[in-house]
Amino acid sequence: MRIIAGSVGGRVLRAPKGMATRPTSDRVREAVFNILTSRSAPPERVLDLFAGSGALGLEAVSRGVGRAVFVEQHAATARLIRDNARELGFDGQIDVRSQRVDDFLARTSPTPFGWIFLDPPYTDAAGLGRALGALGPFVDDSSLVIAEHDGKLQPAESYAGLALCDRRRYGQCAVSFYTSVKNI
Repeated sequence: MRIIAGSVGGRVLRAPKGMATRPTSDRVREAVFNILTSRSAPPERVLDLFAGSGALGLEAVSRGVGRAVFVEQHAATARLIRDNARELGFDGQIDVRSQRVDDFLARTSPTPFGWIFLDPPYTDAAGLGRALGALGPFVDDSSLVIAEHDGKLQPAESYAGLALCDRRRYGQCAVSFYTSVKNI
């Protein structure tokens, strides 16, 4: 797994050992970032939920995002994100929270993020739905929510404050893009 483009493009990321995480493939990450950068310049802040290796948020920082917040419940995996960021020279641009996504969304004072990535385990469709349903206060008119999920799953077209604006399929993986309902 590597950073695709930007200031540290080509650099290799360490991934968590074992099968507990399923990092977003380079191919899917490249396609997602091509879509994002065709829509707008990189935002100041991104949120990477169910962060795993942190590849999505770290890719965003490499491409010009000012700050990334990562939420990963497994402490060892959260440490790996910090280690990857430090090795890339991004440790001053990240904030890693080792907690459950539900807890973060319920207990954090909501401020808008430009891009919000969600990549829960494919077996956790309920967790994806709960997170999408809780993101309304974390988006503004310029926000995009990017949810990676099993291609067999069809998340709802709208959630509190969010509306589906695009859905793409890449093999067994699908990516749903949501924007503020104010933009629809």
